[in-house]
Amino acid sequence: MQEYEYEFAEFFYYTPGPFDMESGIWPIRAGRTKAKPNYKVGPKRIECYSIHFIQEGKLRLQFDHEQIELQRGDIFCLFPERTYCYERIPSEQSLRMSWLAIGGDRARPLLGLAGLTEERPYRRTANTPQVGLSAERAVNALGAAGQWTAAAAIELQSLIWGLFADLTKAATSTRESGQADWVRACMSYIELHATEGISVQQVADFAGVHRSYLSQTFASQTGLSPMKYLQKVRMEKARRLLGESDATMTEVALSLGYPNLYAFTRAYRTYHKEPPAAGRAARD
Repeated sequence: MQEYEYEFAEFFYYTPGPFDMESGIWPIRAGRTKAKPNYKVGPKRIECYSIHFIQEGKLRLQFDHEQIELQRGDIFCLFPERTYCYERIPSEQSLRMSWLAIGGDRARPLLGLAGLTEERPYRRTANTPQVGLSAERAVNALGAAGQWTAAAAIELQSLIWGLFADLTKAATSTRESGQADWVRACMSYIELHATEGISVQQVADFAGVHRSYLSQTFASQTGLSPMKYLQKVRMEKARRLLGESDATMTEVALSLGYPNLYAFTRAYRTYHKEPPAAGRAARD
């Protein structure tokens, strides 16, 4: 690390190539810092997104007339064209951080998935061991990248996506998020995979909740149990296929995830109160 007025630090710079640009997200620079007692940055603005991972010590972050204190295990992000100021808070431990600056149209939505927004550009206890390891790998790879090569660009892309995957995993758990949010996610999951023969247990596993809790909450939010919603999605798809395609009855049955024509016919008759042939006759 090189000594500067307020810190000991190392800086790594990267110039993205066409491959990086096409991906929608790319690294710009990265580094590590060990703060001196008088460490202070800003007020300043930057043109990219800069994620900071606090490894030791304490820090005061100021943005939009707000002021918060962060510490080891927390992360914060500087957003483009917003004014920030941050400084070391005296403590027994020195302030140590690593940071990664990124650009691209996909950066903002990915940061949102990771729980970082302009209104709340920080997350407490988000720098988990896995996140820290992923961040360190990305910083190291950027430091070793040197002149642009396709191999280095692909490696950096994979590490950045991996870091965001870990940040998103470490975000608010499904159970802690609003019920309406995860119920909507379950509805989308059912609508996407209904024809693949999924079960209610698979939906519960997707939501990360017990099956009975899923059924109770899903019904309270939608008015239907997960099983009835799954049946509804299948039967609506069945009616569309019968009315809008020339697929045979067996093709429709198997396309909707039923094991055979008999199982499909029985389910269709129970739901629509008429045989599948009636749906085809209506088209004719």
